Amino acid sequence: MSSLPPNSSAKGSAKGSMNGLVAWSQQWADAWEGFWFRSEAPHTLALIRILTGCIVFYTHLSWSTELLTFFGDGGILPRNFRSLAFEGQHFAWSHFDLLHSSASVWIAHVLGLVVVGMFTLGMFTRATAILTAMLVISYANRATGAQFGLDQIMGFLCLYLAIGNSGGAFSIDRWWSSRKKSNVSEQGRGAIHSLPTSTVSTNIAIRLMQCHMCIVYLFAGLGKVQGETWWNGQAIWYSLASYEYQTLDMTWLANHMWLVSLITLVTVAWEVAYIGLVWPKMTRPIILLIAIPLHLGIGICMGMMTFGLIMLVGNLAFISPVFVRQVLSRKLSA
Repeated sequence: MSSLPPNSSAKGSAKGSMNGLVAWSQQWADAWEGFWFRSEAPHTLALIRILTGCIVFYTHLSWSTELLTFFGDGGILPRNFRSLAFEGQHFAWSHFDLLHSSASVWIAHVLGLVVVGMFTLGMFTRATAILTAMLVISYANRATGAQFGLDQIMGFLCLYLAIGNSGGAFSIDRWWSSRKKSNVSEQGRGAIHSLPTSTVSTNIAIRLMQCHMCIVYLFAGLGKVQGETWWNGQAIWYSLASYEYQTLDMTWLANHMWLVSLITLVTVAWEVAYIGLVWPKMTRPIILLIAIPLHLGIGICMGMMTFGLIMLVGNLAFISPVFVRQVLSRKLSA
């Protein structure tokens, strides 16, 4: 009976380990490519475009009441305020820096509203998406000191909407394209009824939104756990009882501090756990459902409705485009 060489077993084991490592690496490479670079339908991105556009239009329209106060040469925010606030180390471009008369500021403002309106409706979306993102950043940069989280969330959502095919569904662009195809088909053999084109850029835009939302919640949660009031359950009470933000009298909760503590602890736990629980299909619905009362509660009780709504819009990035298409198609046909 012949025997194997003494080192043959070791060589076979090493070869098997190497093959296993190669297979494992290939699986991760395929998963990475599938995560970022597969084609995706535009329905979810289009819904986010419409809702984000509405919020951007509303917030920019609200500037009209005090436009020159914040953006004019003689307003309360001098042009050099940004460099002073950030000690000259912060570059913050704004097209308002080029406008020196009241008339030019108003003209630029009105034209900006037109662009945002066209973007919301999905008209020349590729161009208006880029312009809308630039406008959001420009307004926020010029109004440094008068902005808050809403501006940052609108900014990154608009940037990612400019990357993907956000006008590929529920848009005037899509309607025009379908009408042209129908006219061509009527001259041929029959009508064409095609779904919007799936693209890699749409998937990349959605993935960027998802990852950014996870980072926002993670650092918000980690920041909270550094505060004592989030551990003892009192943080939400200080927010609700503050007259600076109070739009709805919630002081009756003083007689139910157990509920305040519960809401406080659930909030911080939800934010920290979001990054891990929003990806699995089993826990994703729970995480997204909790987001609704959390952000609407902030909006209703603390007068920050636009911020609460834009955060909910960002959470829509985790909704399947198939689900969005089915629900909205059913609503539009009803």
